[in-house]
Formats: sequence, structure tokens, C-alpha cells
Amino acid sequence: MIFRAACATASAALQRQRGALLTFAPVFMGVGIGLFFSLAREPGLWGYGLALAGGLAALIVANALRHTLGPLFAAGPWIAFGFCVAGLHAHMSGGPVLDYRYYGVIEGRVVAIDRSFTDKIRLTLDRVYLERRQPYETPRRVRIALHAQDGLPLPAPGSHAILSGHLSPPPSPAEPRGFEFERHAWFQSLGAVGYTRSPALTFAPPESGPELVVFRLRMALSAAISARIGSDAGAVAAAVTTGDRSGMSRAILEDLRGANLAHLLAISGLHMGLLTGFVFGAVRFLLALIPHVALTWPTRRIAALAGLCAGAAYLALSGGSVATERAFIMVAVVFGAVLLGRRALTLRAVALAALIVLVLHPEALMGPGFQMSFAATTALVVAFRWLTQHDMFGAPRMIRPALAVLVSSAVAGAATAPFAAAHFNVVSHYGLLANLLSVPVMGALVMPAAVIAALAAPLGLEAAPLWVMEQGLRWILFVAQWVSSLEGAVGRLPSPPPAALPLFALGGLMLILWRGAARYGGGLALACAVFLWGTAERPDLLISPTGGLMGLMQAEGRALSKARGEAFVATSWLENDGDGAAQAEAHARAEGQVWALGDARFVHLTGKAAREATCEGKALLVLGARPDLPLLCPAITPDDLALTGALSFHLDGEKLTRLTAREVTGHRLWNDAATRARFRDAHIFLTAWRLRF
Repeated sequence: MIFRAACATASAALQRQRGALLTFAPVFMGVGIGLFFSLAREPGLWGYGLALAGGLAALIVANALRHTLGPLFAAGPWIAFGFCVAGLHAHMSGGPVLDYRYYGVIEGRVVAIDRSFTDKIRLTLDRVYLERRQPYETPRRVRIALHAQDGLPLPAPGSHAILSGHLSPPPSPAEPRGFEFERHAWFQSLGAVGYTRSPALTFAPPESGPELVVFRLRMALSAAISARIGSDAGAVAAAVTTGDRSGMSRAILEDLRGANLAHLLAISGLHMGLLTGFVFGAVRFLLALIPHVALTWPTRRIAALAGLCAGAAYLALSGGSVATERAFIMVAVVFGAVLLGRRALTLRAVALAALIVLVLHPEALMGPGFQMSFAATTALVVAFRWLTQHDMFGAPRMIRPALAVLVSSAVAGAATAPFAAAHFNVVSHYGLLANLLSVPVMGALVMPAAVIAALAAPLGLEAAPLWVMEQGLRWILFVAQWVSSLEGAVGRLPSPPPAALPLFALGGLMLILWRGAARYGGGLALACAVFLWGTAERPDLLISPTGGLMGLMQAEGRALSKARGEAFVATSWLENDGDGAAQAEAHARAEGQVWALGDARFVHLTGKAAREATCEGKALLVLGARPDLPLLCPAITPDDLALTGALSFHLDGEKLTRLTAREVTGHRLWNDAATRARFRDAHIFLTAWRLRF
């Protein structure tokens, strides 16, 4: 009797969701994608077959119980679909990965130019040639930081460059549960990364081809805009219009991040919305000036088509990054609804855009761009729908635009804050103020001026709109510098435990999507996420993947074993701790060469000291170089770390536990040569199929 009553209650609650089932589709597809990436090993043919069979069985049951518990089982096909799409895309991406440290001649075609972590110009090359490396073993793409290019011309976009440099496989995570760059590189087809201390020279002139023509046009426009506007504003103008950030210094980025304005650089939803919205409004206004056209033509649809074309051109011009592609899909869905005479800004439109993005780029689910973009969009649609229903609380029409800016900044900031803090460990306390002072300028001056400059350039009349654009960007940079320099402007948080972000997403989606009283269970999920984050503990001791750096948590923060070297790893550790100290400051916290953790003692040796290490004392040796002679005492060597990846140690009472990065990441296509060899035939077939079609 109780069971029957529970089923009836559940059936009634599920039937209430029928009108909103499409909005749940990307959620369950995301669950399937998340399951794929959480596996410790590749699922193989049996795994995909089981997923498909389970999805088909769930579909049959959902159809049979469509009037009762059917919606519950309807999640199964979407989960199976997401799982299989992620697996298919994983096999169609990637390529050969370098399996040793390489030094020698590197040749390739320049397909991307950006800046590295150390603020150096960086080239991405395809059609790569490496000495003593067979073509089928050569990475499809490599990325190289130029440390000796200052003052020398760069190889032109699309040209073939030649240089002598160092290459290594994409690095493993800096710590267990850290950012998996190997996976990120795999889906970008990056098989090696490195640097050169010699200039990069042009080996052959640029080739023809549609993708290279767009790339050269984009870089030429970037150079022209930077030269015309000049200074930091010119670099930001180039980034905003073409997506090229190679001219921007790290100082500008730090100011923008400290003021929570870094999103103004990414060509994503804000820029695409402002651009296409301006074009839509301008075309509709111009058509309305002609009485016959305004009365007889479908001006709204014509304006929507013009906005869609402008968005497509912007997508091509900006390089077609995943963030820009995601923004264009959202805009295309909105304008498609306008063309079909449907409501444009609805949760169904957001869900449809999310489905398209997840089908094209399932790996995007794991990154901050997708999470923050759709969190902000979903929250804004709900917030403005609620405000519309309440007629903006009766606010006078004169202040409604200002109220809309205030609400959009606050809502978007609140929706993206957990994800930004989790991925970047930074909270901008005055981000709302900075956005209120900057976003209206971006929408009212910068983007319209950019559109007008693009239209006026063929006539040689772009000087005035570019000047307007420059003034707007100078104001934004001033706001960023001022806000980020305020006392207490930037707060830092430690990285959350793995379950916190899924709980945040689940709680928010329950509150927004679910119909009925059960939606308030989302508040419980949010509370659990906050509790987990607040009780998160960082590792007591960390050892880098190469053994070149060690960090011990102390009362005043993590102490590092070296003041220089392994800068990326050191910065990652300190950021994940929620610590704003520089590496040299963290090294100053170290006390002596022997570090104690409970009853265990650790000694870190690098360079000559590591090569000449001997078994003296009872400490565990952590070596940054391979010892010349075999050691009979406990030691952690680079050979050991090549198998385990980075190490972390936790002290729980008197018990010391060790966790390796490999235990967390498992053996997947992107991080294990044996796994790649096992699935080589399937990978080659799917890659060839992708290149063919």
C-alpha cells in the first residue's frame, strides 16, 4: 500500500514535468558525458554496447509507462547518448603523442598565435616535421613558446616555420585531482608542447585555403587595429574584435581578472549578443524609416536574418573558438525562434543550444567556459522572465535600462561565482561595481563603434568610430585597474572537493527547472555543496610530476622547496590552496632541508645533489634527477613519478596516506600510451572518417 502510494506520488510529480522535458535533456546528456570522463579506463566496445542497450531498454520502458513513471526512464536514452558521443569524440580527436623529451629541428605550418603562461609569444603548428620521427608517430599539432623572438618578425599566419626547440609530452596534472592538461591537449590534437631559445624563421610562404585566408585576415585586422589605436587599448580592441590576445600583457589580464572583467575579453555570449543585437536593432530601425517597407515587409525577420549573418561573420573572423561557437549557437537558436515566430529567450532555447554544443564538443562540459556561460544564460532568462511577469516592479521607464543592467550583472555574477571560484580560486569582491561601470560602455560604445568601423573601413571613414572604441576601452581598463587595486578587492578560495560543483549545478537546476515543491530540494543540494567546500582539506605534502618541487602545508601557508623553477606547478599549488603568495614568498616559509610530516621525514634534492644522493639518515628522499647509483633506501625518483604522476600526502591523526595523480586520472586515451595502442585501429578509422567527411 505504501509502495503504491509512493509510486502514485512520484508519477504525479513526473507528469507535471511533461511540458519541460526538453530542458532536462542536456542535463541528462551531461550526466552521461560526466560518467564517461570519470571512468578509470576506456570503456571499450562492450562498454558502449552496454550503454546503448541500457538506453534502448530505458526508452522502451519510458514509452510503455509514458502515463505514469515514463519521464523518469526517459533520462536513460539521454545518458547513454551523452556517454557514447563523448567516447566517439574522444576517439576522433587527438593523435600521436610525443613519448619522450625531444630537442632538434621543428617544422610546421603556423595555425595559431597566442601568449604563454610566462607572457611569451606562442605558436601552434600543424603539418609537423620532427627529426628522426616517422610521420605516423609525429604529433598532428605542437605548441611552442618563443623565448628569443623579441624584436624579430614572427612567421606569417599560414606560413611554414622552422626552428630548433625542446618538446615534451603534454604535462600530467600538477597534483592529484588537479587540472588535466593532457585531456585538454588531446581534444585540441596537441601532441607536444615546448619552447625554443632560438628565433622562429619562415621556411615557406603562406599557403592558400579558406581556413588560412580567414586566419591571415584575422591576424592582419588585429595588427591594423592594434597599430591604429595603440597602447593597451589597442591590444584589448584586437582581442575583442578578432580574438587575438597575443598583444596583451599579463598585467592587463591580472587587472581584468581582479575586477571580474576578464569575460569582456572572451568572444562569447556578451560580445555575440551585443553585436548581433545592435545589428538587429539597427536594421529594423532603418527599415522602419521606409513606410512602404515597414508596412508590407517582415522587418523583424529580415533584421533577425541580418543579425544571424553578422554573428556568422563574427564567428569566422574571431577564429571559431569553442566559446565563440557556443555563443553563436545560442544566438542562432534565438534568431531561429524569431524567424519561426516563436518566443526567443526561453529555457527551451537555452536547452537546445546546450544540446548542440554538447554534441559538437562534449569535452566542453568539463571546462569553465561551458559551465559559466550556460549558468549565466539560464539564470538571466529566469530572472528577466520573473521581472517581466512583475512588470519590473512598476519602475519608471526612464530607469528600466539601468535596472536591467544592474539585475543582469548581479544575476550573472551570482550564477557564475561558484564555477569561477572553483576553477580560478578567485573571488572579486567588487566585481558587481566594475561590471556596472563597464558593461554599459561595452554595449553602448565599444561594440557599436566596432560594427560602424567595420562598415566604414572600405570607405576610409573608420577613424572616428575607432576613436570612440578607444575611449570606451580606455575607460574599461581604468575601471579594471582601479577596482583591482582597491584594498580587499580580490579574495581567494581553496579548490573545492570533486562533489561540490556537481552539487551546485544540481541544486541550481532543481530550483530552476523542476515543477512542484520538490524543487526546493535544490536548496538542500546547494547547502551541501557549500558545506563540502567549507570543510575541504588541502594535501599536507605535494610532490610535482617531475620531482623538481615539493610543498609542505604549514600554519602560514604552503612552504615550497625552491624559489625558482617549476613556476606553473608552484602557481597551481598556491592558487588551489587559496594562497595569493608568490613562489619566492612561499619558499621563504621553508625551515631547513628536512621536512617533517607526522613521524615521516622528507628531504628534497635536485640537480647535482640528486644525482649524487646517498642513503644517509632515515628520511624519504625526493629526487628531482635520476641518481647515478642505485639506492637501497626509500626514495621517490623521476622514474617512479613517470609511472605515478604527482603525489600528495595526507596526515590523518597518525596515519599518513598517499594519493597519486594516476590513481585519479586512470588509464585513458589522453594519458596512457598502452591504452592508445590498444585502441589504435578504432582511433585511426574514426580519425580517417572525420577527415573524409
